[in-house]
Amino acid sequence: MPDPAPRHSDRPRWRRSGALALAALVCVGALLGWRLGPARPPVVAVEIMAAGPVTRVLAVNGKIALRERLAIRAAVGEVVLSVAVAAGDVVTAGAVLARLDDRQQAAALRQAEAALAQAVILQAQAAAEFGRDRDLGAQVSRMRLDDARRSLAGAAQEVAGRAALRDQARIALDHYALRAPVAGTVLTRAVDPGQRVDTATTLFTLADLARLRVETDVDETYALQIAPGQRVRLLLLGSAETRMGTVEVVAPRVDPDTGGLAVKIGFDALVRAPVGLTVTANVVIDSRSALTVPRTALTGGAVFVLRAGRAVATPVRVIDWPADRLIVTAGLAPGDRVISDSTGLHDGQILREEGE
Repeated sequence: MPDPAPRHSDRPRWRRSGALALAALVCVGALLGWRLGPARPPVVAVEIMAAGPVTRVLAVNGKIALRERLAIRAAVGEVVLSVAVAAGDVVTAGAVLARLDDRQQAAALRQAEAALAQAVILQAQAAAEFGRDRDLGAQVSRMRLDDARRSLAGAAQEVAGRAALRDQARIALDHYALRAPVAGTVLTRAVDPGQRVDTATTLFTLADLARLRVETDVDETYALQIAPGQRVRLLLLGSAETRMGTVEVVAPRVDPDTGGLAVKIGFDALVRAPVGLTVTANVVIDSRSALTVPRTALTGGAVFVLRAGRAVATPVRVIDWPADRLIVTAGLAPGDRVISDSTGLHDGQILREEGE
């Protein structure tokens, strides 16, 4: 039988197809490389260093507080007859807040007044008798005249004593009326008619709501930075108006439990606000001309300065402070181009400045 027709191998065809595909890939790669060029460096934002006015501020939250709160107590123990005010009432100095049962003391005053009136009558009689004896001259013995003089002196002393007792009784009677020692607002009332009160219980609290201040605590980390006389910008919750004040009192000790230093701030101008309202206080620690960098630029005690397209790690000294920007005290000079955000950067990295 004749031999079958010879079979041609497929291998050369496969090799030719692979070669063509590889050539196509090379061409595409070359085309893309020509189109895209080398990988471009990351873009970063920079700040050009220049000295400028800087105010270092410590921000704390505080509360509106009273400068003074007066506790009103009874001077005597007795039953309350009437109460003239309620919490929130505004009173003038000397206004009666409540009256106690003063019937016994009023009777004592009447007795003292009657005794004084009787003593005055006796003094007048003694004075008249002494005057008559003196006018009679030689017709009256010296002994009688001396007796009349002594009687008059004794009557005068009696009047003085009775007058003092009357005054004491009058003062004691006034203790049965509880009065406001100063003008202000009644903050609390803890008494009702019919109650028996003692001298130890606070019946009313009174304060001048026009004399307010801010009380706050500063973390002990900044305790050495706070001093009386520092200016403060104050913003009351719910108000867009910034008010000015001054640090008036700095506590002499740090609270060992909270680590806070108590600070009291006075307002420059009259402020009317509810006690307990939250206030943001920005205490001006100092003002100067200095270089500053964003906190985000700092990493491990250094910043990155962009020089000739590369990030150069530059050690700096700053005043660490709870703020978005930090004052630079060493390591940078005006004109340095500091990268604003150091995240993900490394020394010597090739970079491109934003806007180039």
